[in-house]
Amino acid sequence: MSMRTPLKNVRHLGSAKEGTVHWWHQKVTAVALIPLFVIALAYVISLVGADYERVRYILSLPFTSIILLLLIGATFYHLKLGLQVVIEDYIHGELRKVVCLMLNNFFCAVVGLAAALAVLKLAFGG
Repeated sequence: MSMRTPLKNVRHLGSAKEGTVHWWHQKVTAVALIPLFVIALAYVISLVGADYERVRYILSLPFTSIILLLLIGATFYHLKLGLQVVIEDYIHGELRKVVCLMLNNFFCAVVGLAAALAVLKLAFGG
C-alpha cells in the first residue's frame, strides 16, 4: 500500500533522498568555516598598518594561501547550499525556481573562482 497520491505517482514527486546529505554538507562547512575564519581574521588583524610589500609577502606564503583557498571554497559552497534551501522553500513557480537555482550556482561558482584566482595570483607572484 503506497502513501503516495496518484497525482504524485504520475509527476514522480516525492523524496529526492538527498536531504540528509545536503544537511550534513551544510553543517560540515559551517563547522569548517569557524577555524578558517578565525585564522583569516588573525591574519587581517596582524596586517593592519603594514605596508603593501609586507601584506603581499604574507598573503603569498603557502600556508596562508591554503587557508584562504579553503576559506573561499567552504564559504561559497556553504552559501550555495544555504541559498538553495531558501530558493526551494520560498520560490513557488517551477520555472522561476529553476532559474533562481541556476543563477545561485552560477553566482557562487563565478565569485568563488574569482576570489580563488586572486589568491592564486598572489601565491604565484603574478
